[in-house]
Amino acid sequence: VEIGAFRTYPADYKPPDEGPSEYQSIPLNKIEDFGVHCKQYYSLEVSYFKSSLDTKLLELLWNKYWINTLSSSPLLTNREYNARRILDLAAKVEQADQELAQHHNQHLGRGGGMFGAAAAAAPSSSSSSSTKGADSGPLAKVSADSARLSSEAAHGLMAQVLKHVVFNRRL
Repeated sequence: VEIGAFRTYPADYKPPDEGPSEYQSIPLNKIEDFGVHCKQYYSLEVSYFKSSLDTKLLELLWNKYWINTLSSSPLLTNREYNARRILDLAAKVEQADQELAQHHNQHLGRGGGMFGAAAAAAPSSSSSSSTKGADSGPLAKVSADSARLSSEAAHGLMAQVLKHVVFNRRL
């Protein structure tokens, strides 16, 4: 869980154009909300503190629930969330495929035939995508999302294997 704090700019303030920012995985159903308002707020620094009472409460909670913590699996407890992420990833793959097909068809319409297909596949110096870099295309973003999702699943599986080895070993 990531906790963030944001503040909106005043209504008459025009933020500077910073160009493309670092890529963040945003579900398709939230992209419209983020895209419409992304230049109307800015992130604030967040800090945390813990009092002696908080420390005592956390210690009591740990002592009561440590077995549940060790025996739980993030793969099982987060399965609905992960299923939604996989469905969102599939939708993003489909969207990227449609964008690439549309781009390909535009180039085929100009040159036609096999030469048009080759021109569509070849990088163009006048193309805006060549100035963005190879990591900014729709497939690169989908690839980053899928790598993150598969890495989290692999970590969950490794944790389960480790728990099995540690707690189910015959003495």
